Amino acid sequence: MKIIAVGMNYAAHNKEMNHTLELTEPTIFMKADSALLKDGKPFFIPDFSQEVHYETEVVIKIDRLGKNIAERFAHRYYNEVTVGIDFTARDLQRRLRAEGRPWEISKAFDNSAVIGQFIPLTEAGDVQNLSFHLDINGQTVQQGCTADMIFSIDKIVAYVSRFFTLKIGDLIYTGTPAGVGPVAINDHLQGYLGEKKVLDFYVR
Repeated sequence: MKIIAVGMNYAAHNKEMNHTLELTEPTIFMKADSALLKDGKPFFIPDFSQEVHYETEVVIKIDRLGKNIAERFAHRYYNEVTVGIDFTARDLQRRLRAEGRPWEISKAFDNSAVIGQFIPLTEAGDVQNLSFHLDINGQTVQQGCTADMIFSIDKIVAYVSRFFTLKIGDLIYTGTPAGVGPVAINDHLQGYLGEKKVLDFYVR
């Protein structure tokens, strides 16, 4: 099982992070399989970071084997969706970027890919017009809509499949909108697709 993630896929988030690249193709990075955190288990802030940020994202699950998938057929390779959190050790990421070094350890560390309950697209609706949001301690801190993506989900699936064979169970995190921020011990995070809660866990 692979965890594939897309960076810089919402213009407003790119602005808040001071990214000025004009993107012509998706920005892809990977998370280790040990990054997966599911079933509402708590997230423990790692001792190597003093600034762990949440990044709320729509996540799809691949359900067919695929390679070099044409964009027009990409919708055939997934039928479930949820909300996930791409946890980022922001202080570590900033330092590594400043040094011109790879920054995987700030993104792919253990339990950094939180995943919610998957629901079928037949229930969720149009994958390119899904509203989602994250509440922390009962207050909405981040919200977005997949209609605002720079690269659509089908374009992402097609692009990724040029480089990696997609296998059943692979997860694709599709990017985060504006509003990322830090978490603290005892925070209660709840993620929603529309009004349906699909994610619920605590930070420890």
